[in-house]
Amino acid sequence: MLVGKIAPSFKTKAFINGEIKEVKLEDYRGKWVVLCFYPGDFTFV
Repeated sequence: MLVGKIAPSFKTKAFINGEIKEVKLEDYRGKWVVLCFYPGDFTFV
């Protein structure tokens, strides 16, 4: 993925205001979004 390129559509669960909610990328259409992905987090090494 590169800066300025369109991200593929997805939905996932997120911790928001003390609750776990399902969010979709489309929920943020027209807004600035920063996506962070850490593939090694929460895995046993």
